Amino acid sequence: MISEDSKDISKIQSWILASRPKTLLAAVVPVIVGSALAVNKGKFYPLYSIVALFCSLFIQIGTNFINDLYDFLKGADNHKRKGPVRVLSSGLISVGEMKIGSFLIFLLAFLLGLFLVFSCGVVVLAIGILSIIAGIAYTAGPFPLAYNGLGDLFVFMFFGIIGTTGTYFLHLKEFSTLSFLTAVPVGALITNILVVNNYRDIEEDKAAGKFTLAVILGRTFTRFQFVFLLLASFTIPLVLFLLFDFHAWIFLPYLTLPIAVRLVVMLYKFDGFQLNKTLELTAKFSALFGILFAAGLTL
Repeated sequence: MISEDSKDISKIQSWILASRPKTLLAAVVPVIVGSALAVNKGKFYPLYSIVALFCSLFIQIGTNFINDLYDFLKGADNHKRKGPVRVLSSGLISVGEMKIGSFLIFLLAFLLGLFLVFSCGVVVLAIGILSIIAGIAYTAGPFPLAYNGLGDLFVFMFFGIIGTTGTYFLHLKEFSTLSFLTAVPVGALITNILVVNNYRDIEEDKAAGKFTLAVILGRTFTRFQFVFLLLASFTIPLVLFLLFDFHAWIFLPYLTLPIAVRLVVMLYKFDGFQLNKTLELTAKFSALFGILFAAGLTL
């Protein structure tokens, strides 16, 4: 049944809502940073990055669709949730429509990615297929990652390591220690978005049988995890400066330090619905850090 607050939302608006626009920067930042490192190495093909960006966005949207679908089917999304409106629990999109939408968006990502496969090799095909499978397995299948404490690792690996090093590979045809290190802050800060989300939803997730890392290890650990990932992110520019002879421009992300401090204070101070503000700022912070990091890599 469609809720009172959702009656005026059109079908197109419903699909836009289901795509979770505020989360899509998580698909953009890895491509930007991986491309920036390629520029630094003097070998950059803009078309590859543009296609990779759309593939990344489609996989992110497909993952969001699947997440919405299976959280609804498993009872994790209900009237008690503290986060934004979900289209299935609000009756805006049916289960059947969401299944078709998920299939089509993943198919679009796959077909578009074939250009990169033909241009850059079979390694790209493996990355693409693995990313789609992981996006589905995040909340679906016999062992959903998000329900078994592996969501954080999934986000770090696919939105950080694979997304960034994969983009770099398109241009240089290689993986390297440098590209891995460059991917660490990308993955860490995008993972922190999930950390805040799971920290906010501990009680609801526990009741629904969704055993996130926050549910398994508790609030104290989750706050520590958030701070650790922040520190790891701010350490990488220093490592690149000292060991890889980068210019002082690599410290541009340090301009975001005041925001990082504010986020830690918010996480320790807020709870419940208040954490929606922390979640929103964490997402913006990860994007700003990533953009400044990319600028530092190119300059």
